[in-house]
Amino acid sequence: MSDLRLRLLSPTGVPDERTALPMGRQLVADGLITEPELLNALALQRRVDTRLGDILVAEGTVQITDLLAALARQYNAQQIDLRATPPRHSIAAALSHELCLHYHVVPWMWVDNTLLVATARPDTFDALKRSIGVRGLLLLPVIADPSAIRDQIGRLYNPELTVKAVTRVSAHESCRNWGANNTARTLWLWSAGLALLACTILAPAWTATAACLWAVVTLMATTLMKAGALIAQAAAGLRRRKAPAPTVPPPFRLPRVSVMVPLLHEKEIANALIKRMERLTYPKSLLEVVLVLEASDTMTRETIARTELPTWISVIEVPDADCLTTKPRALNYALDFCKGSIIGVWDAEDAPEPDQIEKVVLRFQTAPADVACLQGILDYYNPRTNWMSRCFTIEYATWWRLVLPGIARMGLVIPLGGTTLFFRRNILERLGGWDAHNVTEDADLGVRLARHGYRTELLPTVTHEEANCRPWRWVRQRSRWLKGFMITYFVHMRNPRQVLRELGWWRVAGLQVIFLATFSQFVMAPLLWSFWLIPLGLPHPVLQTLGPLPVSLMIALFLVSEGLNLILGLTAVSGRAHRHLWPWVPTMMFYFPLGALAAYKALYEMVTQPFYWDKTQHGYAEATEEV
Repeated sequence: MSDLRLRLLSPTGVPDERTALPMGRQLVADGLITEPELLNALALQRRVDTRLGDILVAEGTVQITDLLAALARQYNAQQIDLRATPPRHSIAAALSHELCLHYHVVPWMWVDNTLLVATARPDTFDALKRSIGVRGLLLLPVIADPSAIRDQIGRLYNPELTVKAVTRVSAHESCRNWGANNTARTLWLWSAGLALLACTILAPAWTATAACLWAVVTLMATTLMKAGALIAQAAAGLRRRKAPAPTVPPPFRLPRVSVMVPLLHEKEIANALIKRMERLTYPKSLLEVVLVLEASDTMTRETIARTELPTWISVIEVPDADCLTTKPRALNYALDFCKGSIIGVWDAEDAPEPDQIEKVVLRFQTAPADVACLQGILDYYNPRTNWMSRCFTIEYATWWRLVLPGIARMGLVIPLGGTTLFFRRNILERLGGWDAHNVTEDADLGVRLARHGYRTELLPTVTHEEANCRPWRWVRQRSRWLKGFMITYFVHMRNPRQVLRELGWWRVAGLQVIFLATFSQFVMAPLLWSFWLIPLGLPHPVLQTLGPLPVSLMIALFLVSEGLNLILGLTAVSGRAHRHLWPWVPTMMFYFPLGALAAYKALYEMVTQPFYWDKTQHGYAEATEEV
């Protein structure tokens, strides 16, 4: 046997008598840490659910290289450099990618009939061997850098992980087959278009009347939902004043939290993002921020490469896959590499509150088991940039602070936002993560959670983002949201009876309003605007077909809806931080016409480019608020 084989096979993978000291004592004996530093780390370990070595590295007390060397000595194992001597692709068959991801290991080399497995957690190696069972396979550990292990798992099991990221969600709950029947869908749309053209030619006034009636019916539905949400919020405010003080939960060990931050073509935002993450007060030994990059995105990779990352921020590169470049596919791929029992998502431009993770952990600790997701509140740090950013802030203050909490209190399905989301990992994996083909993966996941019997709660923690303040970028972003809303609606209404059994009449009715009626309002907006012709003395088709009384009722509904929107907007920005936006609330009627253009773009892309992800670029607005 060669010297190399003798050297590699000599480790036993268990501590010997000479190196049987606990890790902390061994580091003190080696002069790598002091006694007070060890005592401080041990005191922290009593409150957090992680290893002592992770605490010392996260606190900057020990370098990861020194910790790995100490592990190698403690377990009498060989330390290797996976980047200098990576495993061959043929060795991937020795272990499944599921085992490698679960135990954070990767097969490295065969020596005779012994498989050397790279790990940074030799304390879990016996569990790995037990999970394999008796197969005549002899495993021995070698110690390697955890980031290098992660990179080699991605390299060795690229095909399996890439396919899994695209197909995690079951086919009957996914929109990935939306493009398969493109010809049939195109023929159906052509038929519908020709039928509409024929009706317009044969009975133009009644065709216009029917379209106006649909616009009015959906306007009534959305108005009733907003009014109900406002009333529910007002009632909840009264109950909060009378509610007793919340009970303090008993002490518990804090869990590990992994937060994924998808990045794509981000040049301006990366440095600011890292500074914002550094403000978080959750113990860094339990916090894992994962920057998720596309492998082909050289711009973001070069930006990150110029930035020194703390040990608790890592980078995952998502391999290319059949021209599908979407945020949910990237999240699915990165999910398997995350270590936390709580999984979060932030966007590239996000500035979360420093204590946001503590609030998430505390609520999950006290919440019922069916609460699978916590959704934070979004706000914007550049409302003063221009008129559009002011309107954007007013719109989303209304949605996040009044309408969404109100519909949650009404028991309706909550369409999630794409950021400041936190999940119980086991439930997220049970549902298959995100639909990789859906361009509003957040709204889709919110519906799937409800259909599987889980609940989403809104958490009173704020994340600041950049308000979209450029017209064409606004249209592109809104068209993606509207396209995804309608695709999500059609996916979940494939089997109405099943959805009715799972959600009940009330929540199914809510789906019609939140998705179908909302989309219809954007598409039909010009028809509602046409009623302004009547006060000007100009002719209108509905006057000819239905007469003046129905038209008067429609105009009254339109005015009531506008009045309600005004009340909602003023109430939403009545707080001290947003009160400067009051004078701009009446101008919101001039803000929404761009939504009609976005809706028509969404309709076109639903047929021609259903999976196209129209990326919203950030970093163009000057931050006008302290974040």
